[in-house]
Amino acid sequence: MCSHQPPCPTTESADGHTAVVVTAHPEQGWSLLCDGTVVFDDTGELLPDGRVVDPHRAPGPPAVAV
Repeated sequence: MCSHQPPCPTTESADGHTAVVVTAHPEQGWSLLCDGTVVFDDTGELLPDGRVVDPHRAPGPPAVAV
């Protein structure tokens, strides 16, 4: 999928997160990277081979009841 030079790293690379966004749909909460990975706003990912990467964002502050 990646047609620019230098090509993006593979999804297995340590710097795989540097792949270029090909299309973004912020209203739907996802973007497609040029390496074929779909990344979601909650930091989850769907890899080109179908594997799922669970969201890995840091937990936010605890909810406070009012």
